[in-house]
Amino acid sequence: MATSADAPAEPELARKAVHVVVKGRVQGVGFRDWTASTAESLGLAGWVRNRRDGTVEALLSGDPAKVDEMVSRRLPVGPSASAVTAVVPSPAEPVHPSTGFEIKFTV
Repeated sequence: MATSADAPAEPELARKAVHVVVKGRVQGVGFRDWTASTAESLGLAGWVRNRRDGTVEALLSGDPAKVDEMVSRRLPVGPSASAVTAVVPSPAEPVHPSTGFEIKFTV
């Protein structure tokens, strides 16, 4: 029989991370600033950057429901001047929430 001494410590909050590539008219329309602002409003950590192939790439990490919201509801719409044609997600390693969200240089 387990005792209170055997009880596990407080469980860490579940975190999920997704690496995404966003395709369409997503450069020159404020997409990176919009992504950073939206991610921060959802409490997500990670980064966003332009890629030389015309896409935008991002790492989104945080509460699983908020990551899913960003990937499935927010990114497909983007800022008003954008025209997103695809959001291609892949699993990634979560980053610590204290990392915050940053805009990186183009690669």
